[in-house]
Amino acid sequence: MKRLLIALLAGACMLSACSAKEDRPSTVISVSSAIEASAISDETMSFSEPEPDPKNEWESDSPESHQMEPALLEQMHTALKDAPVYAVLTVKDGVIVDEYYQEGYDESSAYAFHSASKSMTSALFGIAMEEGYIGSVDDLLSDYLPQVLQLEDTRKHSLTLRHLLTHTSGLEWYEWGGSYSNWEEFRSSENWVDYILDRRLVYDPGSVFNYSTGNTHLLAAALEKATGKGLFDYAKEKLFDPMGMDSASWGTDPQGIADGGNGVVLSARDAAKFGQLFLDGGVWNGEQLVPADWVAESTTAKNNGAGDGTGQYGYQWWTRQFNGYDTYYAFGAWGQYIFVVPELELVTVIASPGPQSSYASRDYFTNYILPACQG
Repeated sequence: MKRLLIALLAGACMLSACSAKEDRPSTVISVSSAIEASAISDETMSFSEPEPDPKNEWESDSPESHQMEPALLEQMHTALKDAPVYAVLTVKDGVIVDEYYQEGYDESSAYAFHSASKSMTSALFGIAMEEGYIGSVDDLLSDYLPQVLQLEDTRKHSLTLRHLLTHTSGLEWYEWGGSYSNWEEFRSSENWVDYILDRRLVYDPGSVFNYSTGNTHLLAAALEKATGKGLFDYAKEKLFDPMGMDSASWGTDPQGIADGGNGVVLSARDAAKFGQLFLDGGVWNGEQLVPADWVAESTTAKNNGAGDGTGQYGYQWWTRQFNGYDTYYAFGAWGQYIFVVPELELVTVIASPGPQSSYASRDYFTNYILPACQG
């Protein structure tokens, strides 16, 4: 150590001498000053506080503290016993007021939300448009998937992103009602995008609602092309990580394109975060994650949907009244729901196994949860 200090002092002296010979001001810092500065720097670094993590954990409170009738919720729990439902979770005024899990499941369990995934793809579309990756909902699909222009039916060249968002592409698809479905054929195809684009055009684009996970898959493929990122990676960056949605995963097709219309797996608590995000106008922990105008626009009806009790359709969200309250919701096969009721500051998540009627579990929302708000 003594030899090192002597060498440093000698070097400093030599530099000072050279500086004097050249008759210009010295820029040499003394060894003692350098050591002192280093010590101060190390001390400052050792005492610096890390930035606090965002508050992403749910708080809980009693339902009666939020004008909900607990007796009705207890009745629901009794009705849920041994029912084909994994979980029912309700958030009121930003806190969990009721949480039910079937035996063997808890807040850490994750569930396939099936077509409720479509609403998350829509949210990412709104973010991508805000960031300039997407021009507008009226952009041609071929702007992002140029192979569309190679399709023999030239009417497909006019397909827009709006047509996909509203399920009005006109492409032949059998998924909603009826005894025949091309679902298994679609899922077992070697290339999902090619399979969808090769479907016959049976309606003029924009003219008829026909529910199709194929439409949303094309939307996911376009988003990945536009952003240059996998949809799950983009979702983690823009939504899942900032919101602490650690349970999230997202399936893909054989080419690795995210299954935008069906592939999201989440816990009930993380699904509720997504509903709360939209209830709060796209804001989470004070940060605007989804553009407020997209939240409003995507949850506003654009057509009458399938013309049944499911409701009208926005941009990958369903909307209708339940028990007199305007509601919009993400909806998946076999009873997956994320209900948002702005007037009540209410979010309810239902996760269910299948196969079963997709509407059976909805009764717990309409027969117990909403009446509990009126009790």
